[in-house]
Amino acid sequence: MVTFSEISPSEFFYRNRDLAGFTNPARALYMAVRELVENSLDACELTRMLPDIYVRIVPDGQGGETSEPRAYRVTVADNGPGVDPHHVPRAFGKVFYGSKYVLRQSRGMFGMGGTMAVLYGQITTNKPVKVTTSVDGKSRHIFEMLIDIGENKPIILRRDTEEANGKTGTRVDVVLEGDFTRSAQKINEYFKQTALVGSYANLTFVDPIGRISTFERATESLPPPPKETLPHPYGVDVEAFKRMVKLNEEKTMKRFMTTHFHRLGDKTAVKFLMFAGVKPELAPEKLSNEQVVTIVDALQRFQEFLPPDASCLSPVGEQILSTGILKELEPEFSTVVARPPSSYSGFPFLVEVGLVYGGKVLEPGRKLFRFANRIPLLYDESSDVSFRVLNEEIDWRRYHVPDEAPVAVITHICSTKVPYKTVGKEYIADRPEIEAEIRNAVREALRRLSLYLSKKGSMEAVQRKMNIYGKYLPLIARFSQELAGEKRPPKYKQLIKEEAEEGEQAPQEVTVGVDGNEAVTDQHEQAKIEDYR
Repeated sequence: MVTFSEISPSEFFYRNRDLAGFTNPARALYMAVRELVENSLDACELTRMLPDIYVRIVPDGQGGETSEPRAYRVTVADNGPGVDPHHVPRAFGKVFYGSKYVLRQSRGMFGMGGTMAVLYGQITTNKPVKVTTSVDGKSRHIFEMLIDIGENKPIILRRDTEEANGKTGTRVDVVLEGDFTRSAQKINEYFKQTALVGSYANLTFVDPIGRISTFERATESLPPPPKETLPHPYGVDVEAFKRMVKLNEEKTMKRFMTTHFHRLGDKTAVKFLMFAGVKPELAPEKLSNEQVVTIVDALQRFQEFLPPDASCLSPVGEQILSTGILKELEPEFSTVVARPPSSYSGFPFLVEVGLVYGGKVLEPGRKLFRFANRIPLLYDESSDVSFRVLNEEIDWRRYHVPDEAPVAVITHICSTKVPYKTVGKEYIADRPEIEAEIRNAVREALRRLSLYLSKKGSMEAVQRKMNIYGKYLPLIARFSQELAGEKRPPKYKQLIKEEAEEGEQAPQEVTVGVDGNEAVTDQHEQAKIEDYR
């Protein structure tokens, strides 16, 4: 006889922690750091506070064990607004409880990242998490907790209150099994890339052997805060529509449509309802199941809805991203392209692309930095949509960028719903709309790089010519003087100066290749530029 039963969300992720990225001790240590740091950054940015994040990893225990994996204590502290003590137990002790379940851009999407770190620590070391938080700077609330995995609820072991000395913020101490030897490179790279895309944050990281890495803020500008928004009609399915109707308090379908959907006015609502065959005066609670299905089907077919706006998004911005690029990569050339807002399946999104060439940091070859809602994506690069666009859809030869050139491409996708392929949030699906925006942004950035390289080639050609002139003209001038019997040599220095100025002012001509991409040539030094390329 078959026995049926149910399990809680905590039990599910206890059995399937690989789904959340906690696949082994090395990756689990990295994921714990990442999830807790992202919670701190989100909290600070939403309240317009410049983040100061402190992270420390130390071996836990007195046994002197040095082999990996072993128990580590991970501490993440911030200067943010803190967490209301009423919510602390469930925020850190219950899977799928959090502040991320609204239509607004945020790093977290599932309300489980920090809790998964706590759950993994409990599974591997059986030690409680310690959460210290203050919301007013007067009182600091301290919790020590475990998770009741079977019931998906917190077990509070200790709760105290002490003076906060004017400081707000949250500190989380969790003990878990990790392998720092194998995860050190990823953790350090995570902080470097977080500093690149978040140049407004102070980040301090202390590793297990006491080495301190600091990433100081380079700007005090913060990205615009995202606003909570309503669902767009194109992103609603039958179940979501039925839930809206169940919670609705409006008396007519016309009012229901205008108050529950994004950018939907009275005229458009009436026009849509007539298109769907529903009377605008009908009470929403009187809709039959057949009518609900008909309305949802009509939502996908109606062509007059306005596209989503970008108020619920928080792009990094050209100034902040450029500042981070200059601080972390020290490039010879850099540019940032921000595409206008677009949408997929009714969810708004926006793509930003940075392109970096040369400098002290980059090594020969192309490098890709991927970000989603300002989260560095470090694993599974070859599965990501950005990787596919750069390597399969961009013809780098048309922009005269050699394969061995020191180039880095930074792609940032921000959306209310990033289409990750896994709960671990490491790579993004091949959505055609997102793919097209990345492709267009990269092409624009490459056109700018091509123009720079063309100008650089022109200048180098002029310099080579000036070197030749500077070497041989004095000899020619002296020989001419002797032949003519003149007392003074010809004034060749003015000739060199005029030639150099003519080379600097040589007109740039932009031509268009067969695929619509621009290719820059210099009319004055065409042959030498081609040699340089």
